Amino acid sequence: METHENPWQVLGSKEKYDNNWINVTEFDVINPGGGKGIYGKVHFKNIALGIVALDEEMNLYLVGQYRFTIDKYSWEIPEGGGHLNIDPLESAKRELLEETGLKAREWTLILNMHLSNCVSDEYSYTYLATGLEQHTAMPEETEKLEVKKVSLVESFQMIERGEITDSMTVAALQKVKLMQLEGKL
Repeated sequence: METHENPWQVLGSKEKYDNNWINVTEFDVINPGGGKGIYGKVHFKNIALGIVALDEEMNLYLVGQYRFTIDKYSWEIPEGGGHLNIDPLESAKRELLEETGLKAREWTLILNMHLSNCVSDEYSYTYLATGLEQHTAMPEETEKLEVKKVSLVESFQMIERGEITDSMTVAALQKVKLMQLEGKL
């Protein structure tokens, strides 16, 4: 019989790290099997945002940057964070302009998901942005970005070749592919 009750028992917790973006807490637990242990949780203080910026010729814009955490260069859809008390769409519009210089006339929420729910509570919203107009990009000081336009088909091939590995990008592009197959694009 299926149950949706929490099988974890929390005996105590201790904050291990805190900054403006994340908080790390270690929990003393009794796991679902009855054993004692610890479990770490990374709490994100912002929401994650992704934007598939798609033009009329079915090209999209990817942002390339060196990712400190994985020590590799990464091609991704435009992404960023938004404050919890600000409408995610408003934050997504800011991120798209900041990273690519693009503004969009039409916005559609296509996906929301937890990005790595085994260790974090990070939640994301991904939008499809169309009716694009080019303006001036305004990257943050922590970003050294390269923007390139690729066809939707090429983006799928980049995933297949392992050139795109960012989880939000992979999920978003697969969702767009599904929308295309369903005739919604």
